[in-house]
Amino acid sequence: MRKLISAIFLCTITSLLVVAQQPANANGPILEQGKFTLHKFEQPLGEETYEIRRDGDSLFVKIDFKFTDRSSPVPLSTTFRGAQDLTPQSFQIKGRTARPVSIDESVSIDGSTVHLRTRDKQSDSAAPSGPFFTIAGYAPTTMQMLMVRYWASHGSPTQLATLPSGSVKIEPRGQDTIHVGDKDEKLDRYTVEGLIWGRETLWFDSNRNLVAAITTDAEFDHFEAIRDGYEKALGDFVGRAGSDNMGALADISKGIPGSHSSTLAIVGATLIDGTGAAPVEDSAVVIQNGRIKAVGPQSKIKIPKDANVVDAKGKFLLPGLWDMHAHFEQVEWGPIYLAAGVTTVRDCGNEFEFITAVRNAISQNHGLGPRLLLAGVVDGTGPMALGVQRVDTLEQARQWTDRYHDAGFQQMKIYSSVKLEELKAVADEAHRLGMTVTGHVPQGLNAYQTIEAGQDQINHIQYVVDIMHAPFPKDMSRPDRMKRLADLDLDSPDAKKAVSFLKDHHTVVDPTMALFELFSATTARPPASFEPGVEKIAPELAQQLTDVEPPSERSEISDKVFQKEIAVVGILHRAGIPVVAGTDQAVPGHSLHREIELYVQAGFTPMEAIQAATIVPARAMNLEKESGTIEKGKRGDLIILNSDPLADIHNTRNVEYVITNGTMYHTAELWQSVGFKP
Repeated sequence: MRKLISAIFLCTITSLLVVAQQPANANGPILEQGKFTLHKFEQPLGEETYEIRRDGDSLFVKIDFKFTDRSSPVPLSTTFRGAQDLTPQSFQIKGRTARPVSIDESVSIDGSTVHLRTRDKQSDSAAPSGPFFTIAGYAPTTMQMLMVRYWASHGSPTQLATLPSGSVKIEPRGQDTIHVGDKDEKLDRYTVEGLIWGRETLWFDSNRNLVAAITTDAEFDHFEAIRDGYEKALGDFVGRAGSDNMGALADISKGIPGSHSSTLAIVGATLIDGTGAAPVEDSAVVIQNGRIKAVGPQSKIKIPKDANVVDAKGKFLLPGLWDMHAHFEQVEWGPIYLAAGVTTVRDCGNEFEFITAVRNAISQNHGLGPRLLLAGVVDGTGPMALGVQRVDTLEQARQWTDRYHDAGFQQMKIYSSVKLEELKAVADEAHRLGMTVTGHVPQGLNAYQTIEAGQDQINHIQYVVDIMHAPFPKDMSRPDRMKRLADLDLDSPDAKKAVSFLKDHHTVVDPTMALFELFSATTARPPASFEPGVEKIAPELAQQLTDVEPPSERSEISDKVFQKEIAVVGILHRAGIPVVAGTDQAVPGHSLHREIELYVQAGFTPMEAIQAATIVPARAMNLEKESGTIEKGKRGDLIILNSDPLADIHNTRNVEYVITNGTMYHTAELWQSVGFKP
């Protein structure tokens, strides 16, 4: 079968590349060209175009890639030169692969030597002994197309080496019939693993042109590229990729069975139950059918004879953690959250069909991951718009709220272009249905307005800071705004008014401080200096999470603003305003621990920081009667740590075992299942 696929690809490539026998160069006749529409969350944002020309005995490929995401341009230019069979000779890529992620790399092959450049750093290495291709992670769609063609015409190796680093696995996944226009077309489906973190799904037509790529971008957001002529089939491609991802989630789950028994007893640990009570040494917790049956000192707990007994002497037992700002956009997040000790996440906006399928798979034990609580995102039309769930009218506001409610979502998520009247309509309908409302503060509004309109919770600390000072002049530059924020007086009447308002309205805030700290990193203060998790991430993630710029006046001001925001988190907490821990992704699995470390820096006690990731979120989601603490009758969601988090909050990172719904997993296996180091 593999030989047949290779033969078909080789034949097709030959037919595409053979032209009239005449001298040619990079400006010679075009052998092939195409255009893809680029989408994020199914919303069209820009396009990618490519041309393949002959250059003597070589092929020259030029790719222009650009989209605008929430008013931020994301341009990327790429060139590739290769032999007639696409064996790489040189490759250059420069620009941005997402709003916060830049790239500047080149590769050239000189005989058996490879010359590599990343920004201003250069190095040489020996060329791979077998087939290889040049491509950067989160690269233009065209490079993926060329890579698959090269793979198929060079024996379809199980692993294909890639430069400047890594390797990929390309797997044929069968054929799909896609309805395009007035006809059905059979397309070949493939998955690619290793180019990005996780898998991508690609479709090729009978001429071996890439038709569609369903993937994620460099900030983990859903991203789709669709060739001209196939745009109407976008939803079909997304749905089929989702089904394929569910299969991947099931495969991951089969490889990590965990320790499951109807009755599980954890004995000997120091119990930190999350209520704020003093720790209980030599404790016992009995979990039966996924629920806590008994908890307390071991001397007072009767252990059932049929229990699977776990000796946790010398360790520390805590409630499973919550991440209150997640975007579960690829199935690899499931094992990662559990590995970090996170047993419940609130997804704060996703593609509807994808996230409901993932939630259902996990809840029905068909996939591995934490319990998912869902906030359905809506937005209005505007330059900062996200996704396709538009609420530009009162009717649309009610319709989307009803649809999310009927699908079992717990909340609505307001994004950045919703108008005030539509926001109020969403909130009114959500409250009528028993849902709550979280989200951004849309452009042109402030938190006073959105909260008075019915918004119950605020995502991101900057929206709180914005109402702690007098309004800036509309024509004030961003640098001047940042300087004013760095000098913000937190004892001013405006600041005190904002705190009183939030407290009076029982507003819940998830600050996402770990994300903003990551944005503030420089070469003088690299991510690893405050987030050790970046040393353990999958190799495909390393560049966008660790490649930072030198310090500058702008970065110094940004750091001062960040320190001010930490102080604001402390002020909110001391005022009794609920602060819940959330990451908005950042460093997968690790950033939740950094989030609560920053809360301690803001003045929380270690216990209070732990509660910000356990009982406080449970209360915010009206689930405190079944989760958030280790008490009789609650869900059997717990973590076992190797060291005392009350002595040092950094010890929450030392999760050895996670128990969710009565099943216990060794976290090292979970990390390794998706390419991370334990």
